Amino acid sequence: MIKFKRGWYKGISLAALMMCTISNSSTAQVRKVWTKEQANEWYKKQGWLVGANYLPKSAINQLEMWQADTFDTENIDKELGYAQSLGMNTMRVFLHDLAYETDSLGFYKRIDTFLTIAQKHKIRPLIVIFDSCWDPFPQVGKQHEPKPYVHNSGWVQSPGQKALQDESQYIRLEKYVRAVVSHYAKDKRILGWDVWNEPDNMTGPSYERLEIKNKVDIITKLLPKVFAWARAAKPTQPLTSGVWAGDWSQDAKLKLIEKVQLEESDVISFHNYDNPTIFENRIKELSRYGKPMLCTEYMARPNGSTFQGSLPIAKKYKVAMFNWGFVSGKSQTIYPWDSWTKQYNSEPPVWFHDIFREDGSPYKQEEVDFIKSMTLKK
Repeated sequence: MIKFKRGWYKGISLAALMMCTISNSSTAQVRKVWTKEQANEWYKKQGWLVGANYLPKSAINQLEMWQADTFDTENIDKELGYAQSLGMNTMRVFLHDLAYETDSLGFYKRIDTFLTIAQKHKIRPLIVIFDSCWDPFPQVGKQHEPKPYVHNSGWVQSPGQKALQDESQYIRLEKYVRAVVSHYAKDKRILGWDVWNEPDNMTGPSYERLEIKNKVDIITKLLPKVFAWARAAKPTQPLTSGVWAGDWSQDAKLKLIEKVQLEESDVISFHNYDNPTIFENRIKELSRYGKPMLCTEYMARPNGSTFQGSLPIAKKYKVAMFNWGFVSGKSQTIYPWDSWTKQYNSEPPVWFHDIFREDGSPYKQEEVDFIKSMTLKK
């Protein structure tokens, strides 16, 4: 669990924080956060949403997925076909600010191509704009090869550490957010926007020694601006950012960054890699907001988070579900998080994440059959 550092914002209300950040942003009118009524009206039109966090097997990270030289339409088409066969109707997909910065027109074309392929397979993706996890030093161009047997050995943060520390780059980041959301603001192929994945994640044993100590403070200031930038584009799709670690049982126990996430989200999203009892308790904790809920990360078999344990509960409460991992590949997320500190030399006896092997065969046929029984059952 991340220790949250208070510091600069001590005694400052969330309302004051929001007034300050929005006033420093562009003067363009910002659409309001959806009411409970608006959010639930949108959600009832969606049906039960089930999907995965998606990266093609040929990509080690977001840059390798979206850069021109490695944009892999063949595998994307094939793998989204696997998703369709499971009855999945959505995928959570991560963008990267440097892919836009390097080649904005090409970036749009590749996103359009991806959306066309997804539409062919009746899948509407949830698009992630920023992410605080793993390597804080992203670089464009050829990405390194995976470290053998290491979970997510090449995933990169967006924005990177240098951009976070340099406020002069915030103009660039604002342009990226506004441009991309505006470009697709009325695109019915997109389900919604996840503006920042795990914004207060300090990356644990993988990169924490390289993280700046005030990273969370910086992002706590920046996150309301990102919501404002995205909302200024007036998207017809909902905005969200998922809480992932902490005590959500009462407003008084929330960290400030969690208050921003929950109060600025049109729909509520969260992560949970725990057993069914804890998963259900998390749903109950967040139900007080009265808004639709999306579990945008779950399923870590050794942790007790499984399809068989989580999906029936989610269906009962009408919670959208996105498991982590899909086809085993360069991300190597069949290996557990502790592969950063523990030596592995072969496939683990129990996969941590992922559903399919590289050849498209299921890791566990009974899991595939169970997912289908939940999603295709009329």
